[in-house]
Amino acid sequence: MAATAIANAKHMMLMMLSASISLPLSSRSASLSAKRLLYNQYPTRSQTLVRSACTSITTDTSKKKKKEKGLAKEKRRTRSLRGGDIHILKEEDDDSSSSSTIMMQQSHIPVMLGEVLDVFSSNLKPLSSFVDCTLGAAGHASAIIQSHPELKLFIGMDVDPLALRMARSRINAAISHSHPHPNFQALTFVKNFRHIRSLLTQVDHISSGVDGILMDLGMSSMQVNNPARGFSVLANGPLDMRMDPQASLKAEDILNSWPDSEVGRILRDYGEERNWRLLQNKIAQARLQGGLHSTGELVDVIRSTTPGTKGGRQGWIKTATRVFQALRIAVNDELKTLEDSLHACFDCLAPEGRLAVISFHSLEDRIVKQVFLKIIGEEGRDSVRKIKGGEDEKELWIRQTIQGSNGTILTKRPITPSEKEEGFNRRSRSAKLRVIQKL
Repeated sequence: MAATAIANAKHMMLMMLSASISLPLSSRSASLSAKRLLYNQYPTRSQTLVRSACTSITTDTSKKKKKEKGLAKEKRRTRSLRGGDIHILKEEDDDSSSSSTIMMQQSHIPVMLGEVLDVFSSNLKPLSSFVDCTLGAAGHASAIIQSHPELKLFIGMDVDPLALRMARSRINAAISHSHPHPNFQALTFVKNFRHIRSLLTQVDHISSGVDGILMDLGMSSMQVNNPARGFSVLANGPLDMRMDPQASLKAEDILNSWPDSEVGRILRDYGEERNWRLLQNKIAQARLQGGLHSTGELVDVIRSTTPGTKGGRQGWIKTATRVFQALRIAVNDELKTLEDSLHACFDCLAPEGRLAVISFHSLEDRIVKQVFLKIIGEEGRDSVRKIKGGEDEKELWIRQTIQGSNGTILTKRPITPSEKEEGFNRRSRSAKLRVIQKL
């Protein structure tokens, strides 16, 4: 019934519009007066119907544009061909009964695990040594250890000592359920990956470099799900956001003591937040009332600047996610650390070794793309090679490469998760995988 009324209202609008266009000027004025009279005589029904019709037209146009934008974006993507299959790991080690280990195993699903295994399994070069720069819950690490019996040396790094302690038990489980090389060693270090070069100089038997390096730049679920770390927008906790608990700078320090202009710059540049100026002013006002000391207080400030709903979802959550991202990047100096570490990781590769990087937002992905191009040399920018289907059955994941004087970018466009993986692991939706190989 409502649909019929709206359709009739649309028809009435078009009839009145076409009639008024064909009338002379004086008659048009009379027509407009008639419309006003109609609105005044039947203010509720006529206005509601016409407004509903206008809203319907606008919504239809908006949906069409959104669909076209989505199709164009999908066309540009290089989706994984794996279909979202994941590597099943055995984790029944002696320590797996601990509550912390069980929580870690249940809450964390490694992103693009199958694709990472392809990167390091399809290469003709044996994987004798491997470094996981962001060990986290050891999801990728465990799969690598189980999949490569030729592996002699595994090194895991993480700035979070709690994550590292949990990861060790999972690595031990992977070793116990696989057939490692007789000389296999698994070493773990509480280190930031920016120190990879100095760390590897202290390890024996890798003077010629390592065969594979992985950087997963996403946060582990156990960090996000722990309110005490201050990373979650949905759980109240301290404004911490430090990846390294020993670091001195916290998000609370930035919000309460840094210059207003610097806080605004962080929100604008690191969060890509369009509403950064209003948020900057609201944060400055909060300082005058005692400052911000918990994630809940920060979320309240964000909610006061954001509409309740937007696009079918609570709009404040999207804004809060960008604000929290910006603060986390600033607290941990993530972008500068990433840029420096990419160069260091490539230098640590052996000939034909590979570096794989999984990023989760445009700022990270842009840095990875630009640094990879710098590494291989400027001449590589024009050396794009398309890989024909079936050209190499072991390297089906490679579509286009960029050849340079120092290395080859094996992913001209980043690989994104399959639709199936995005369905069962929501946090994988923004993931992008880029790979470079040393000559």
